[in-house]
Amino acid sequence: MKRVTAAVIEKDGKVLIAQRKAGDALAGKWEFPGGKLEPGETPEACLKRELEEEFGVGTEIGDFICSSEFEYKHFHIELLVYRARHISGEFELRDHAAIAWVRPSDLHKYDLAGADIPVVEKLLPAPQKRPLRRAVRAALLLLPAVFAAGLGWWLSLKPSSDRDWQPDAARTAWAEVDGNAVTVHNVRNFDYRTETDYVQRWETRSYDLSKIKGADLMLTYWDSPRIAHVVVSFPFGGGEYLAFSIETRRERGEEYSNFRGFFRQYELMCVAADERDAVRLRTNYRRGEETYLYRTAATPDYARALFLGYIERLNRLHEKPQWYGTLTNNCTNNVAAIAGEPRWDWRVVFSGLADRMLYGQGKLETGGLSFEELRAQAHINAAARAADKAADFSARIRAGRAGFRPAAAGL
Repeated sequence: MKRVTAAVIEKDGKVLIAQRKAGDALAGKWEFPGGKLEPGETPEACLKRELEEEFGVGTEIGDFICSSEFEYKHFHIELLVYRARHISGEFELRDHAAIAWVRPSDLHKYDLAGADIPVVEKLLPAPQKRPLRRAVRAALLLLPAVFAAGLGWWLSLKPSSDRDWQPDAARTAWAEVDGNAVTVHNVRNFDYRTETDYVQRWETRSYDLSKIKGADLMLTYWDSPRIAHVVVSFPFGGGEYLAFSIETRRERGEEYSNFRGFFRQYELMCVAADERDAVRLRTNYRRGEETYLYRTAATPDYARALFLGYIERLNRLHEKPQWYGTLTNNCTNNVAAIAGEPRWDWRVVFSGLADRMLYGQGKLETGGLSFEELRAQAHINAAARAADKAADFSARIRAGRAGFRPAAAGL
């Protein structure tokens, strides 16, 4: 096995390679310049001699880089590679066909001799896989701490009753109960000109629980047919109704977002309202909202218990604010809890299907109609717009619909 030396001479980020001339055993191949080691000669001395003989230059030999063994067709060599610095003389082509200064990243474009190919890998920058892997590993190790910090921050957020509320959320309803006598404070009965322009009227009203007739369900859709806002209204006879809507309590200028609702951005409130407020707001002034009205099969006794459940809920929210949660504490699962129904039934989560669920359970007055027929005639937007500010608004939006007896239009 022959022992051969080779030099990596660098200049301006490039290295020198030389092409073997015609007639040579490796004619046309490119190599790092050098030569055969003579007996008793050190590799460094060999390189200085060969570079002076073949190119006429003086050099200073530096650090050892690597060794490479290769089996050519007629001989086997061990190549010893060192760094070298050009210190004198101009390069002459004494024993080669050509020389070239090449960036290490471009060496693969040249037809290198077999023993020289492994040297290229030593000259290229080390792959960045390991630092990247360490960075990813460090990031993964930090994730639990980041999550814990985020969770701690989230849990530290406290709901408040003292914010710059939108005018329609400035007050929260509360009630006093004395036997059958219920007095509800801050009943909202706004006179709307547009959704955001209105005359504010906050009222105190009294109700006699012995006169409660039942419970009516309203579902308002604005986007997906699977999601609806739920309003429950209670008739007391003589055209008197009180509607309850559990919803977000928003600050001035704040818009609703399902996504933000996951992150303790809104407080929860229970609105007690006149139907000309709770219904007309959705049918007459908000764009793209469609409302459906059903008479439930609730008995007066059940309706009374449901009404008192709402009273308990609104008093609790008035005394101690809570966060709204898009999935965990929204209008629908609050209504389900008040009614003693499972909060996590998929038809409760997808509140837009609540009417179909109640129809299947026999909890809606149907007048013998199929669900599709009942739902079609339950749509009240046109009737609400026609009734508008009429004193008998509630009677008009119910007239002619299944479950609402004509003789008791005021129920």
